[in-house]
Amino acid sequence: MISNNIRILNKIYRHPIKSIGSELLKRITLFSGKTMPGDRVWALAHDKTRIPDTKKDWIPCSSFLRGSIAPSFMAISSIYNEESETITLIHPDQDKITFNPDNKKDLNLFLEWIKPLCPLNGPSPCELYKIGDRGLTDTEYPSVSLLSLESLNELSTKIGFDLDPRRFRGNLWLSGGKPFEEFDWLGQEIILGSSKLKVIEPIERCNATKVNPISGEKDIDTLNALNTYYGHQDFGVYCEILTDGTVEKGNQLIFC
Repeated sequence: MISNNIRILNKIYRHPIKSIGSELLKRITLFSGKTMPGDRVWALAHDKTRIPDTKKDWIPCSSFLRGSIAPSFMAISSIYNEESETITLIHPDQDKITFNPDNKKDLNLFLEWIKPLCPLNGPSPCELYKIGDRGLTDTEYPSVSLLSLESLNELSTKIGFDLDPRRFRGNLWLSGGKPFEEFDWLGQEIILGSSKLKVIEPIERCNATKVNPISGEKDIDTLNALNTYYGHQDFGVYCEILTDGTVEKGNQLIFC
């Protein structure tokens, strides 16, 4: 049963490069059948990544360097400028860098910048992979993620540590409602702003959520906590975008 509690869109994040940088937004326009614009457009391939011959196909997250194996990535924040097609990355242990990921010279500068943050004796970063009309989300279908600050607060209370939402790399964060009620919405259509979405499935979490996004170091075993208190390691849900529309902070969630 869906309660009558008011749920408000509290935070909007996008991540231009998968696992590398998060950006807080006030509003964004979503498009039917697509991923969030500017979200996970690129992913960092390494020298062992099997790039499809077409270079246009979705490939799973295990193909890329990411926060679960390179914890320092989690401390990167980003700014994506669509007009100049540049990304600015900020990390506490690195000088700020601004580059165009589609420019070969700039790409080489980025690869040199990111190397010290990659795992020692691990695969070497070699290119930024993208597939054009959708982001490289963890789902084979184009998706956006929907999460709850109430769920985050309850998990934080059980752990005894205030968890930063950036650990979970979510797109749309709600406030209000009941903790973990989002798992009851599977198959439900919802409206945020002028966009309609459909809740598809829970998000199974990985080791990246163990990393503090301020320090870039593992400090909390979130997966063990989820399994201990809830019997699974899911947090948040994936949604498909059904209609074009703009969402912004303060929008109330409406059930169809």
